[in-house]
Amino acid sequence: MKVISQSDAEVFVKTGAKDFNVARGDVLTPGARDVLREFGVRLNYGGAASPSAGGGGKVAGGTADSQLLNSPPAEKLKREICDIGRRIWMREYCDGNGGNISVRLAPDRFLVTPTGVSKGFLTPEMISLVDGAGQQLAGTWKRSSEFMTHLAIYQATSDAVSVCHAHPCHAGAFAIKQLQPPPRLIPELEVFVGEVPVAQYDTPGTPALAAEVGKLAPTHQSIIMGLHGVICWGKSVEDAYFKMEITDAYCRTVILAQALPGQAAISGEKMSELLELKKGLGLPDSRYGLKPAELCEVDPWEEMCGSHGCSSPVTPWNPMTLDGPPASNAELEQLVRKLTDEVLAKIKS
Repeated sequence: MKVISQSDAEVFVKTGAKDFNVARGDVLTPGARDVLREFGVRLNYGGAASPSAGGGGKVAGGTADSQLLNSPPAEKLKREICDIGRRIWMREYCDGNGGNISVRLAPDRFLVTPTGVSKGFLTPEMISLVDGAGQQLAGTWKRSSEFMTHLAIYQATSDAVSVCHAHPCHAGAFAIKQLQPPPRLIPELEVFVGEVPVAQYDTPGTPALAAEVGKLAPTHQSIIMGLHGVICWGKSVEDAYFKMEITDAYCRTVILAQALPGQAAISGEKMSELLELKKGLGLPDSRYGLKPAELCEVDPWEEMCGSHGCSSPVTPWNPMTLDGPPASNAELEQLVRKLTDEVLAKIKS
């Protein structure tokens, strides 16, 4: 692996070349990237390293792939990706350079957001063309390292046209707890998203995490990645984003509702009606075919909060009673001293 510094980039631009090849595994510092961009140098990932930290090189991707990346359909989708990226950033669904978006352009060709860039400041030229093996075919910005998880979804279901991954705070709270949001509380989630399962944690971008997500994708359009974030798929770029927005809004509402009294939920019969409506929309769900009694076997509030419910008042432990957690040594010593003082006071009186 080679680190290409700002000084390396400054040496390269003096050559007057306009194509800079970045070999696989090489790291380009932000300063180097800024220098090359300022002088209009194209970054070509995946090829042989440029001589003397540079030199004229072949434009990344063959002619057909480059033409596909710049075709009218691709340009339209790239603009959509940039628009959704700004919306994700404005809603604070990702910070820094977090999150990534992709869309299926052709059966084995995908448009993918770059690594190391804030989703609020994407531009169409940053989007790359990637094949079904994860290889970047065209584009001068290196594709997201987490695309392989997207690819697992595309391979698991042909209905997936776009994938969106982000770190929204409220759904992220469930991710940290590795806790599935409780079902049967809001109709919109049940119809447009459904159950939101939790994929077991693994290192982002690894085949292990991709396999976990891929197993859930055919029947779940929104998946919480344990200790990480949320990944959603849809039939368009905006549809994938909508699943993300609905998921986080639901998680936020559930978290707020815990502080209020009452534990209502949608009945099994009404859930059957919602699932019939969802089936008519052609959306996947793992609960199709279940009977009303099976749909409401689990109390969502008990799953979320335990048998006492979320709104149960918290009573401080009284060491004079047998209720509550066991006392610590310090608490027992304090209790003994208090009782001793009371006994001595009564004897003196």
